[in-house]
Amino acid sequence: MRVLLSGSSGLVGSALVPFLTHAGHQVVRLVRSQPKDEASEVRWDPEAGDIDAAGLRGVDAAVHLAGESIAAGRWTAARKARILESRAKGTRLLAQTLAGLQPVPKALVSASAVGYYGDRGEETLSEDSASGSAFLSEVCRQWEAATEPAAAAGIRVVNLRSGVVLSTAGGALPRLLTPFRLGVGGTLGSGKQFMSWIALDDVTAAILHALMTETLRGPVNAVAPQAITNREFTKTLGRVLGRPTLFPMPACAARLAFGQMADELLLASQRVEPAKLLASGYRFRFPDLESALRHLLGK
Repeated sequence: MRVLLSGSSGLVGSALVPFLTHAGHQVVRLVRSQPKDEASEVRWDPEAGDIDAAGLRGVDAAVHLAGESIAAGRWTAARKARILESRAKGTRLLAQTLAGLQPVPKALVSASAVGYYGDRGEETLSEDSASGSAFLSEVCRQWEAATEPAAAAGIRVVNLRSGVVLSTAGGALPRLLTPFRLGVGGTLGSGKQFMSWIALDDVTAAILHALMTETLRGPVNAVAPQAITNREFTKTLGRVLGRPTLFPMPACAARLAFGQMADELLLASQRVEPAKLLASGYRFRFPDLESALRHLLGK
């Protein structure tokens, strides 16, 4: 396939490019700078609402991963506005442009997140579960709604609700490794909150699976089958590293350090299951946390 990709320089995108090309597909990147190679790069400016629609002709499918980082700093009013606008506005621009192509691409896999569900305690959540009321829940609702022009044009749209992506190349894991290796890692808050995670290798494979599987459409949870509590995650990471985990961070300290982001990213509980992925025949490379961490950390 000829696959259009936004967010190709991010954690998932930078791994997805070689994964797709090694599988025999051609990747066309959406870039903000002047394209260096018009055959493999197309310029867009989502903030200005500008995209080179002519450069998208002939793409068979699209993967949309671009958006402002949610963990780059404290959530000021301005940062929250950028987080929301970068997703809703950029996604709608791309969806409308794809809808106007002749012929339209067969599929659009657009990123979303398990933040859609909000803080749900021990409740097991599937793709049919209701949305939460938190800031990230609203972001995900608008993010997913922005793909509607593509769906209305007959493009099969998959809204990939990803959990915490585990990789040593970026994301949450590298930030945790230093304190844990120093023996000062520990649980966050009560430690009872559920964390839905997925290995980077499974994210890229799940995206290709979604592109190729015609029965998949709408929301699809991209999480490992075994959601774990923060306490379980802490013990497992400590065991893999061979280090003690005796220094917890109380919820009040997390809120002092990270503000609202602590409540929605660190302390919220989301026990999400990948119901649609499993039903469609997807086989996880790393279904359990310990095997994923041992692979990532060479243990």
